Amino acid sequence: MTVGRGGRGPTGGTVLLTFEVIAEALRERIRSGGLRPGDALPTQAVLMAEFGASSLSVQKAMALLKRDGYAISRPGKGAFVAQPDVDTDEDPDSPEAGNRPVGGMAARVDVLELALAQTLDQLTALRARVEALEAGGTERGC
Repeated sequence: MTVGRGGRGPTGGTVLLTFEVIAEALRERIRSGGLRPGDALPTQAVLMAEFGASSLSVQKAMALLKRDGYAISRPGKGAFVAQPDVDTDEDPDSPEAGNRPVGGMAARVDVLELALAQTLDQLTALRARVEALEAGGTERGC
């Protein structure tokens, strides 16, 4: 059976592609509590071995999880389960609360805060270089 771009076989049934299978398996682990907010997600090598998948399939699955707010990346550290958004109008013990995707705005804020911190570090280093040059110091590579 050939699976078309839309992921549908000849009988009209949906056929999940490998990256979708990986993403859904991880979503289910998160929803069931097997993976909790802040937990590290399995590494690319572990997922490749577990699902018999290519690195590209694993990368696409992780991109889906991040897009949907289930995961965040921390450069140099890996991917982690995102913190759930807190909705003050919703009872956290309600049955619907467990089905709500995690992440969303909280995951985006985490990513932006990390990017801001890295940018500030880069600006601090650049400012130090400029000040050294203005003070008449020499710097290698300039």
